[in-house]
Amino acid sequence: MANFSKSQAPRFSVDVYQNSYLPEGGREVNAIVTVTSTGGGTTGGVPLAGNASASNTAVVLMVDCSGSMEYPPTKMRNARDATAAAIDTLRDGTLFAVVAGTHVAKDVYPGNGRLAKADRLTRAQAKDALRGLGAGGGTAIGTWLRLADRLFGTTGVGLRHGILLTDGRNEHEAPEDLRAALDACAGRFTCDARGVGTDWEVKEVTGIASALLGTADIVADPAGLAADFTRMMENAMGKEVADVALRLWTPVDTEVLFVKQVAPSVVDLTGRRTEAGPRAGDYPTGSWGDESRDYHVCVRVPQARIGQEMLAARVSLVLPGPSGGGAPETLAQGLVRAVWTDDLVASTAMNPQVAHYTGQAELARVIQQGLDARKAGDLNGATAKLGRAVQLASVSGNEDTAKLLSKVVDVVDAATGTVRLKAKVAEADEMTLETRSTKTVRVKK
Repeated sequence: MANFSKSQAPRFSVDVYQNSYLPEGGREVNAIVTVTSTGGGTTGGVPLAGNASASNTAVVLMVDCSGSMEYPPTKMRNARDATAAAIDTLRDGTLFAVVAGTHVAKDVYPGNGRLAKADRLTRAQAKDALRGLGAGGGTAIGTWLRLADRLFGTTGVGLRHGILLTDGRNEHEAPEDLRAALDACAGRFTCDARGVGTDWEVKEVTGIASALLGTADIVADPAGLAADFTRMMENAMGKEVADVALRLWTPVDTEVLFVKQVAPSVVDLTGRRTEAGPRAGDYPTGSWGDESRDYHVCVRVPQARIGQEMLAARVSLVLPGPSGGGAPETLAQGLVRAVWTDDLVASTAMNPQVAHYTGQAELARVIQQGLDARKAGDLNGATAKLGRAVQLASVSGNEDTAKLLSKVVDVVDAATGTVRLKAKVAEADEMTLETRSTKTVRVKK
């Protein structure tokens, strides 16, 4: 384990788990990198780029107000109540705004193109503004995100977080327009996305959360929105450090095959690399509070002789330098090694952490494949994939996913992955499984 800290600075640590031994001719090195954060602060009295305080945090709540939110009428009322509950959870001094989303986006509070500072008065004003929200119009989520980005842009805060609620498909803008909005907003703020009811598109909502490094979930019963919004806002208020990057340095002739977050959920970061100097690249991880996450790093090294040893990669946690220039802050470091051996037992042993998360990534993948096959009418393919998912969930102890799978298939034998597709599956159950398919369980270390 390596770590870096200064008095009152963010405290991060990095642990690397791997089998560093390779057989003769072996080139692929796998490691699980566990990153743990225990808070944030200032360094030498100068605020860091990600320094957290109420006045350095901004939140924009984007509420679907399209016509479908009126069916049933309780849905819109539940959305208003949930947004009010989230506003009550804001810390004093937090900057915030509320956006009503239809085929256009409207800044409904404070309504002046800027953000309000949370206190007793502004919370009351915002909740009063919520009472005027009604349902009507279409759905163009990209416009909601772009307005949130403009509102965030009026502030100089480090921690910027969106909460987005939708109940329908993004039918009033082209898919490429939403993609362009996500590309424009990526790295500028994080965003949790929620789908309420069962008339929205899972891949749209999970795609928003993935692109903006947030969480996605289903709230099948609108009555559960207030509790879910409160939890989301509590989590946002617990963030201490913004814009942390996982920096991977590799030696000459070493290729990065992939970098994935594997806990608490699977997120492929490989394509999000930005160059950070000779043979180094940064992978975004978003905002951190007191938490721990696991990442799977895989690199291909040059061939070497038996007995040779090399540094395969150096993993660092970095904060960007102050706006206007300056060196980034290195928060923690860990090393990934490669050692070539003719000891067959040593070189063929799979590290337990690597094995566990390889299975968890496969679990997420086969659930998606199985559900896609089921929707396409390929019942044999769906049975095979979802059976494999049941087997993986059982082996890894992922009880939550196992329970969700049991609502889609009848499990004959979990150990062998023998299942039968259920003849009738509630739409909410299928959507819940798909939405939560990337959630993983931590390996027991």
